[in-house]
Amino acid sequence: MHVLRHWNDVGVVVPDRTPTGHREYTDEHIARLRIVQACQRVGMSLPEVRLILTRSEARRSEVIERRLEWIRAQRAQLADAERFLTHVIECRHDLVTRCEDCAQYSALVPRFASRP
Repeated sequence: MHVLRHWNDVGVVVPDRTPTGHREYTDEHIARLRIVQACQRVGMSLPEVRLILTRSEARRSEVIERRLEWIRAQRAQLADAERFLTHVIECRHDLVTRCEDCAQYSALVPRFASRP
């Protein structure tokens, strides 16, 4: 319940109130909760989530494009890492430090990108 209160406080999911003051979550609120969770799973912060929930928000496209760029960069880095590790498994050198392909990979690969 603490998370729900926090999301209410930051304006991401604000439930209706009953006449006695209890929070009341409609189907729309539940759908919104799921969207917030999905956005968090792709690394979005609550302020970013709040910006993308409404189509008319001025910076919505900018936030989404920035997240897509980050995801694409992560995907490319993971693909490179997969190729490197697959090579290491099949590498004929007794030490990977003696392998030219391994050395080239380690010199070229950027550190894993942090959140934008």
